Amino acid sequence: MRPRPPTGRPTTPPELVYPTGGTAHYLATGASTSGQFGLYRWEMGPQPSGPEPHFHRSISESFFILAGTVRIYDGRQWIDTVPGDFVHVPEGGVHAFRNESGESASMLLHFAPGAPREGYFEGLLDLAGKSEEERTEFFLRHDTFWV
Repeated sequence: MRPRPPTGRPTTPPELVYPTGGTAHYLATGASTSGQFGLYRWEMGPQPSGPEPHFHRSISESFFILAGTVRIYDGRQWIDTVPGDFVHVPEGGVHAFRNESGESASMLLHFAPGAPREGYFEGLLDLAGKSEEERTEFFLRHDTFWV
């Protein structure tokens, strides 16, 4: 198998832009890794953003901080992480992350196995107009359980 050309260079536009100014770069999707893992560069603007505590039943999630300060909830406490910090959350582990610093921040998100998280990231943009039943179905479909 020939190696693929590098993707996710800093000059590559993001695949997804959120109204809060955050972006997502799809570096390696489950589809491109034969389901082994998914890797995304998550860039957050200076305004507070990030999900509340939740867990996944079938995937683990890891965070590697690239820039800024990201608050990560490890199921017990909120930790202010900085560039170079790594946090791993096993399947079923309660976690959350937020940028509350007032500055931009970025990190790598790693999911294993490579669940198709792109549909989840993109679907978040449309949730405001959905019914409670549609929201519940969306989160169940994407293995996201709120605490």
